[in-house]
Amino acid sequence: MPEPIQLPAPTQRADLLIVAGEHSGDQHAATLLKQLSSLKPGVNVCALGGEALREAGAQVIFDLVDHSVVGIAEVLKNYGFFKALFEQVVAWIQEHRPRAICFVDYPGFNLRLAERLVKEGLAAKGGGDIPLLYYISPQIWAWKGHRRFKMAKLLDSLAVIFPFEVDCYQDTDLPVKFVGHPFVASDFNLGIRYEPEAPILLLPGSRLTPVRRIFPVLIDAFIDYHAERASKRAVALYPSPAVKQLLEELIATRHKADQLIELRPAEADIAASATLTSSGTMSLKVALAGIPGRIVYRANPITYVMGRMLVKIPYLGISNILLDRPAYPEYLQGAAKPAVLARELAKLTDGAAAAESARQDARELRQLLGEGQDNAAAAWLAEFL
Repeated sequence: MPEPIQLPAPTQRADLLIVAGEHSGDQHAATLLKQLSSLKPGVNVCALGGEALREAGAQVIFDLVDHSVVGIAEVLKNYGFFKALFEQVVAWIQEHRPRAICFVDYPGFNLRLAERLVKEGLAAKGGGDIPLLYYISPQIWAWKGHRRFKMAKLLDSLAVIFPFEVDCYQDTDLPVKFVGHPFVASDFNLGIRYEPEAPILLLPGSRLTPVRRIFPVLIDAFIDYHAERASKRAVALYPSPAVKQLLEELIATRHKADQLIELRPAEADIAASATLTSSGTMSLKVALAGIPGRIVYRANPITYVMGRMLVKIPYLGISNILLDRPAYPEYLQGAAKPAVLARELAKLTDGAAAAESARQDARELRQLLGEGQDNAAAAWLAEFL
């Protein structure tokens, strides 16, 4: 039996509780908190999040990022843990009454929590005094579009980071505001840049289950590529100690991989000549940096089949969705073969054409994502505090 989950009391009543359950949400929420703190000095924030929120000044009452999972099969295996955690979070909110709650993406957990808070009479739309705010919309444009009607019944306001998302809620009465993407804020450092002679960047993701499926493919692809271009090395980024440990274990299963692939924290400032990346947030970051690449993804077969039945968009990578073309060609499931990906790496690093195309895509992406809208998200949130 696992030990009961205990959430610590806030050091003082929280002005805001942030709930961010994934590495990317933790990063975005940390950027938001830093901007909010400059607008409202002394704001007291508690969070279910990760290290980025902790470093931004939040009191992290539970590290939800280290426990993130993805896919139907993975969620079912962890059902007991998340049920217990869910009840503890509800009890914590009931006892400590934050003045507002901001959910960050992570809809499976966050929308259930919002619904429960309305039912318990804690949330504003349930007769309580806690406004429920949502930053970074669930991908209702890809699947589960009906969620927008539930969100309109539960939430007081939604801030979105992709411009097309405002129209997705036009048939509801939910107030929705486009606040620009944090990656294109003037004070945001991508931490990644293009250099033609730099290493290959391997980005397997931030969740343990997909990383376990994706990273072996990336390792084997780079080893095949390296056999023809022995001067190149690779760097793989990890967002957490748990992912780092898994990457080390997977590298150890491949002959001489530890001599060819260096591990660095995701926050490291790094140059790259090309990338193989999973479809998550990092795929957008490298696209904005003008680094040519390919998207690689492998999921649990059941999760993938059910996802293909439900998802109604042609691309997995957000940069491809925004540009409405495969700027980062996608290699999914069985199509993600090491030999194929090794040949793609060769195309990306031989000559300047791929790099020039990536630079043009990056300029277009920045315009689409609202470059210059600094502090818009923090100003939106400050209205409720």
